[in-house]
Amino acid sequence: MAVVLVGGGARSGKSRFALAHARKAWRAGGRLVYIATAEALDAEMRERIAHHRSERGEDFVTVEEPLELAAAIRSAAGSAIVVDCLTLWLSNLMHGARKVDGEIDAVLAAARETTVELIFVTNEVGCGIVPENALAREFRDFAGAMNQRFADAANEVYWMVFGQPLRVK
Repeated sequence: MAVVLVGGGARSGKSRFALAHARKAWRAGGRLVYIATAEALDAEMRERIAHHRSERGEDFVTVEEPLELAAAIRSAAGSAIVVDCLTLWLSNLMHGARKVDGEIDAVLAAARETTVELIFVTNEVGCGIVPENALAREFRDFAGAMNQRFADAANEVYWMVFGQPLRVK
């Protein structure tokens, strides 16, 4: 089992890199699984989701799971699993008033149990200015702590810059 974390800013090539990485891990007889945490709550997000679907094509079986990520990982059978993305999942958890640390613990436990390549995509939100409102600051802080925990658990960590992967770990 290998856990891979792919992080970076918006539109930095994270998803494209994660999909390519999963395709390299594909084994004959297996399948590629894409666990989507986004919810199509408005037209702009529906458009983004459609774009992501077209990028991955028919190669991936898509599982839409905005909250129960640990269960989705445990039930996904394949050669490689891409989870896209952790920060959207975090936002869903916070919006649902879920216990973030416990949910992260559960996903990391599921990651340790898997026997396939598991690739997490996440956004780096801490490189900008300090947000002006308390909720945005809380999200930034949770995201930073979450990303550190996933990076610690990962076998490989990549930072995407201008579409180029920099291996950090």
